[in-house]
Amino acid sequence: MLSRRVFLGAALCGVASAVAMPAVPTSPERVDGGLNPGLLRRALAALERHRERIVHRDIIGLADFSLPSRAPRFHLVALADGSASSHLVAHGRGSDPAHTGWLERFSNEPRSNATSSGAYLTGDRYVGAHGHSMRLDGLDPTNSNAASRAIVVHSAWYVSKQMARSRGALGRSQGCFAVSGSSLEEVMEQLGPGRLIYAGKA
Repeated sequence: MLSRRVFLGAALCGVASAVAMPAVPTSPERVDGGLNPGLLRRALAALERHRERIVHRDIIGLADFSLPSRAPRFHLVALADGSASSHLVAHGRGSDPAHTGWLERFSNEPRSNATSSGAYLTGDRYVGAHGHSMRLDGLDPTNSNAASRAIVVHSAWYVSKQMARSRGALGRSQGCFAVSGSSLEEVMEQLGPGRLIYAGKA
């Protein structure tokens, strides 16, 4: 299996020099058992594509929605050395109508209650209906309605290790990146504002 540090070092070298991304594994194996190399490559490409909007390029958030909601699938990746911490994150109810725990579809449509794929710019922290939250701006056509849909990062009672164990799946959001209360401060401290969150399926 490819070392996360070796993979990230090579990939970031390609980003920094603005040349083609280096070859990455085509197998479904995950880097160090956590990060999917194909999804990570797409996130790094998005970081380069939106470089004028993304001020801070030290840490990115990577939401791997090819995994079930019971798995820690929201990764905070330090690009300097490839270290990462992984957290639970819910997907939108419109993306999983039968509540199977698996994201079935993405949507950017208003009132879809679905998760949107693509690159997000992290914004200011505020206190709203869900308590401490962080605004997001969608940077791609697949998530361009994120701000008008009020898609944000917040914590939720239905996101916890206990919920994942007892029910086999987390609850569902209205499209927001809902994390556990124990993860919220680390996620917001590490990511905002002016950083990238990339959401997709491998």
